[in-house]
Amino acid sequence: MAEKKNDADSTKTFCPLGKFFQGLEGLSKNAPEVWEHLNRSRLEFLKAIKTVLDSKIDALEKKSKPGKRKVAKRITIE
Repeated sequence: MAEKKNDADSTKTFCPLGKFFQGLEGLSKNAPEVWEHLNRSRLEFLKAIKTVLDSKIDALEKKSKPGKRKVAKRITIE
């Protein structure tokens, strides 16, 4: 028979960063300054990811643009 999962098992996070922040939540409930620092660090982490993605998008856009076309020049041979 299948066992019934409790509420704690159904809300598990599989992301390592999510697990990290969930673990800190239990340890720092009485320290609001800890959460202030963590909230700022999460914002900076997301900004860093955004910068990496923007850079990759720019590189892909440059690659897909056609370069300057070479034009053949007619020359006469004597």
